[in-house]
Amino acid sequence: MNESTLYRLVIADDHPLFRGALREAVSGLFERAEIAEAGSFDEVSKLLDRGSEVDLILLDLTMPGVRGFSGLMYLRAQYPSVPIVVVSANDDPAVIRRCMDFGASGFIPKTLGTEEMRTAITRVLKGGVWTPPDVNLEAGSDAEAAELMARLATLTPQQVRVLMMLSEGLLNKQIAYELSVSEATVKAHVSAILQKLGVESRTQAVIAAAKIEVGQWPQVAPAGS
Repeated sequence: MNESTLYRLVIADDHPLFRGALREAVSGLFERAEIAEAGSFDEVSKLLDRGSEVDLILLDLTMPGVRGFSGLMYLRAQYPSVPIVVVSANDDPAVIRRCMDFGASGFIPKTLGTEEMRTAITRVLKGGVWTPPDVNLEAGSDAEAAELMARLATLTPQQVRVLMMLSEGLLNKQIAYELSVSEATVKAHVSAILQKLGVESRTQAVIAAAKIEVGQWPQVAPAGS
């Protein structure tokens, strides 16, 4: 890595011990680095909303505030220029393929050794992509999943956030409060989500999203649906 460059990274994981281990692995790569840590998705959003430039986000798939791929979807839509490497304990090849389909620049299993992690991160920071070498990324999804993923990719960042909150069973007024918008705005977002996903109800929207989550999103019926 360039010794004179200051690299800014965000480590997003809800386990302090793993954040510490990842920080140690990453800090050995750079002469100069600013490494911020986040234990929830709200903390990630606040860090990024401050407007400071970030060179790389190391993102766990499961932490408070997100389920499955929703955090990755939101960050890719909201901050398209920032590369994201997913760091996850779930190294199912289907999960890795979907992370890459949703725009991740890499996937690091939590079982990976420190030196391999550093190799992966270095490659991504140089503009490349890194996934475990034994994973076949060419094995495609079934047609239904591929179409649904394409539909999900059309959601705006705010619509992704609303869908995430719908999946948690929040009412419109609760979503409005969390996002500091009016209930009418939330209703407009929900209508747009239903149209883009080709479904007729909030419940169907959550179930549709759950279909591609490899069991990570509970198929709950949101209150007030």
